[in-house]
Amino acid sequence: MAKAKTTTVQPKLKTKIDTPVENLEINVSRVISKDEHDDMSMLHKLHALYSLQQIDTQITKIRSVRGMLPVEIKDLEDTIVGLETRITNLSEEIKTIEQNISAKNISIKESSVLIKKYESQKDNVKNNREYESLANQILNQELDIKLFEKEIRNHKEKFETKKSNRDAVIEDLEIYKKELEIKVNELEEIIAETTKEEKQIEEQALDYHKYIDERLLLAYNRIRKNAKNGLAVVSVERDACGGCFNKIPPQRQLDIRTQKKIIVCEYCGRILVDPTMFEKLEK
Repeated sequence: MAKAKTTTVQPKLKTKIDTPVENLEINVSRVISKDEHDDMSMLHKLHALYSLQQIDTQITKIRSVRGMLPVEIKDLEDTIVGLETRITNLSEEIKTIEQNISAKNISIKESSVLIKKYESQKDNVKNNREYESLANQILNQELDIKLFEKEIRNHKEKFETKKSNRDAVIEDLEIYKKELEIKVNELEEIIAETTKEEKQIEEQALDYHKYIDERLLLAYNRIRKNAKNGLAVVSVERDACGGCFNKIPPQRQLDIRTQKKIIVCEYCGRILVDPTMFEKLEK
């Protein structure tokens, strides 16, 4: 007895094109049969690519809500590190100045001790030559003291300048730290609000990967990365590419409508799809 020939009923993909991606009613659980007709297989691949593009666009929109906050936070963190380094350097310079002042004060004390010593020795000199020698020694020490005192004044001026600069940097640091705290809290709130939604949509994107060959998926990601607006798959609108808006020759439009192979825009390199392909899937 001959076996009855069986046919596989192709499940339909339900798609609401004009609704937000998170509301798309798409049955992505089914796996395309290996026995499926080549044209239909390519149609589903293109549909999966276009739907994946919608999902990735939605993810981009969610992430764009965070705006420039991550960049601003990174800039603030870098600025804070720079200010902290500046404070450390100024503190080291101030410490060095204090050490120099201390050293000069010690030198002044040593010179003062020598002057007293030479003054006491003058009472015991035996001739003018010894007296003049002691007088010169005293004069030299007095000149040294004046030089040390001048150097101390210069160091103190530098000390005040450095200290003033450090105080200003410390004040700026506190302002930037408060601003950073506000930005971080703001970003954390946004992430808390969008992470769950983003994760759900990312899971939908992974489901679509089942329908797309690895090589085609790599090409999609490469095109999307290089595209200014992140669009790798666009439909033909008014005889033009939906990405760069250049006119598409009639023969090329016919090839796109047949859905038998991947067609890319010869101007921008984006993958082109027929906007009526969703109607074909509903039939």
